[in-house]
Amino acid sequence: MNRKKTICNIIFLIAIFTFTFYSLLKDQDLKELIALTETVNIKYILLSFIFVLLFICSESVIIYYMMWILKYKVPIFSCIKYSFIGFFFSCITPSASGGQPAQMYYMNKDNVNIATSSLVLLIVTIAYKFVLVFIGVLLIIFQYSFMINHIGRACIFLYLGLLLNIICVIAMLVFVFSSTFANKIMCGGLRFLEKIKILKYKRQRHERLNHALEQYHKAANVFKNHKMVMFNVFLITLFQRCSLFFITYLVYYGFGFREYNIWQIVTLQAVIAISVDMLPLPGGMGASENLFIQIFKPIFGSTVMSGMLLSRGINYYAVLIISAIVTVYAHLTLGKKQKKY
Repeated sequence: MNRKKTICNIIFLIAIFTFTFYSLLKDQDLKELIALTETVNIKYILLSFIFVLLFICSESVIIYYMMWILKYKVPIFSCIKYSFIGFFFSCITPSASGGQPAQMYYMNKDNVNIATSSLVLLIVTIAYKFVLVFIGVLLIIFQYSFMINHIGRACIFLYLGLLLNIICVIAMLVFVFSSTFANKIMCGGLRFLEKIKILKYKRQRHERLNHALEQYHKAANVFKNHKMVMFNVFLITLFQRCSLFFITYLVYYGFGFREYNIWQIVTLQAVIAISVDMLPLPGGMGASENLFIQIFKPIFGSTVMSGMLLSRGINYYAVLIISAIVTVYAHLTLGKKQKKY
């Protein structure tokens, strides 16, 4: 793992965090904000943390399930560890780009080969983004009037987010299920690195890459021939996404509001998720907070800032902190295991 890059990402995260919350809170009466936050029913906040754990562990179930299909005996607790690690690095890197490489690193340390782990994690990512597109399309079909009335000009971010996610899903699907395309990209990339002298030509390296690609395509064919597996992954991912969106409704309900129903609150939270998903910001930080205030202002009223702090605090910052603790533990125990050999 590249420690310098991780440290730079954390510094970048702290800088965005500082700027975001300074700009949001500089004109706020902090005593009044704290007083409003204290009025929320604590049992709904505690329930929200259960949904955070469900969100993270849902990915663990998917990884475990796909590994089982590929006949890899990976303990469920190891899969939970991979999920926490993935979410931590996704939270601190732009566009969540660091999650999968970190997971592959730790999976490789547990003797899961790179070809298999990369395919499994790529399918997890495809499902994650496809579900977001699926939800976005459903909202446009069934909740268009309500959605447009509440998001206003922010609809441009929704459409842009949908378009970028559709392009991303199509590209990844082609990479997974087209052996010719995957081979051209990987082998062409290796030859390019050798051509510009970043890597020296080594026949063994080409042989290892060809062997890895062969394993990758064998595993991809398993999923291609088991369409029900992909459907099950889709259903688990749909539950995973909705469990995170539901947190905003629990916060809304915790304040004692009853005017809007669960589907309306989840709809607006989904709009924010779709809008910021492809932005080059860690966890959509800055954009998510501002969109929340803009969209939920008519719904939360004077408590919108407290609602935003609680909702984002649970569905992003709590995920970040819990995942960071698990990642540190995983890294320390990995070091101990390596010392034994």
